[in-house]
Amino acid sequence: MHDLYFDDFSVGQRFVSARRTVTADEIAAFAQAYDPNPFHLDDAPARAAGYPGIIASGFHMLSLSFRLFFDLKLWETAIMPSPGMDAVRWLKPLLPGQTIWIEAEVTEVIPSTSKPDRGILRFRHDTFAEPGEKLMTVDCMHRLRRRASV
Repeated sequence: MHDLYFDDFSVGQRFVSARRTVTADEIAAFAQAYDPNPFHLDDAPARAAGYPGIIASGFHMLSLSFRLFFDLKLWETAIMPSPGMDAVRWLKPLLPGQTIWIEAEVTEVIPSTSKPDRGILRFRHDTFAEPGEKLMTVDCMHRLRRRASV
């Protein structure tokens, strides 16, 4: 655990997550619960759409990517609710058996002008699958507390 605060970040800092292999059962379970489109649940409709078999929901990939990022445990104490994300792009599908990871880079550090005890960090989160193809990108805002001495 790093226990970083807003003040510990600067533009250009990069973080790389651990890797995780995604199974067909996970893809189908997520789809059944949250995004039951047929190409997430059955190989035949996925093949009809031009894929080799079922593909993960983009929301599943987004959720997995966030989990990988938060497993870095950068800021357990400083984290506050996020104001949102922008520019989610699914570039390639996530397939069963693929091993993914995320690379996140600080793109902006914005101290709050109205609440000096906090600030917003903008990160670009990129999700990759071995051997290094980019599957998804999203710009995220993370609100963090500042250190008490600031």
